[in-house]
Amino acid sequence: MKRLIIDCDPGNGIAGANVDDGLALALALGSKALSLELITIVAGNTPNDVGYSVAKDLTDRLGITVPVVQGASRALAEPPEPWRKELDNRIHINKLGHLWKDVRPPERAVAPSREAADAIGELICANPGQITLVAIGPLTNVALALERYPEMAEAVQEIAIMGGVFALDHFIKDTNFGLDPEAAHQVLTSRANITLVPMDVTTQTMMTHSDLDRIERFNTPLAKFVTDTVRPWLDYSMQTRHLPGCWIHDALVVAWLLNPGIATAADYFVDVELRPGQTRGKSWRYRQPLGVSVGTGEPAGGVIHVLKTVNNRLLLEMIEQALAH
Repeated sequence: MKRLIIDCDPGNGIAGANVDDGLALALALGSKALSLELITIVAGNTPNDVGYSVAKDLTDRLGITVPVVQGASRALAEPPEPWRKELDNRIHINKLGHLWKDVRPPERAVAPSREAADAIGELICANPGQITLVAIGPLTNVALALERYPEMAEAVQEIAIMGGVFALDHFIKDTNFGLDPEAAHQVLTSRANITLVPMDVTTQTMMTHSDLDRIERFNTPLAKFVTDTVRPWLDYSMQTRHLPGCWIHDALVVAWLLNPGIATAADYFVDVELRPGQTRGKSWRYRQPLGVSVGTGEPAGGVIHVLKTVNNRLLLEMIEQALAH
């Protein structure tokens, strides 16, 4: 059984917020081959207090005791402003907020005083080689944990990250790396064992209403959570992005841990643009070690395993199987 920490920014039940974090949590909780031992929350898709309430509401609904710990409220170097800007709310949420009218919002929860970075670092370093860290939000908590617990880079079994975009016409950067480029740089160059799941592959995923119809028939607590919270986001995605359904970015990270055969991959050096300007937060990949450490002639970071293509049919089958029980 693979032991997991999931660091995330869930928005299930929140009008206009993406739901793929919650789907990833549901997949992990419903999979017998995974032991989810800690959920940590970072500001990103939602503010960290909202994300905490979403995750805590899910564990309370299921009656499980997985610890949920709140983390960073802002990026390492960026100003403290929410990702979903007021203009976006004014244009889209006021017009499409009715899509969430039948969704029960998460109960407001008060987080304990413990910090996510400490919870992550302590659990990994106390169990060297045994914990996989799934990072599906901005990498602020992970970067802080690596700073406070330098031994964590070697102690972690693997860090599986959803982030980055390399060759999509309409995306200069993704939200996870774009919200905290310094954190992304620190983690990607930490020389930990890293698998990266970029938007180039996650935008090959797709969930539709017919997929949710099949899940809804299971009538399990996890299936109900997913169908109730994903349906309005799916409609929102169809209307604003003109897709046949919605992408399920973060779920692919967990599915790959369950079955690496779900995707193809290749090894690259990866880093993030930190200079001011429109491309700040943009990621790139390369085969040759262009970035070197002074005096050593070695790459600034280690080789990273990057997913490239996905079997979406198998991904949906894995989600259905996990939510059926």
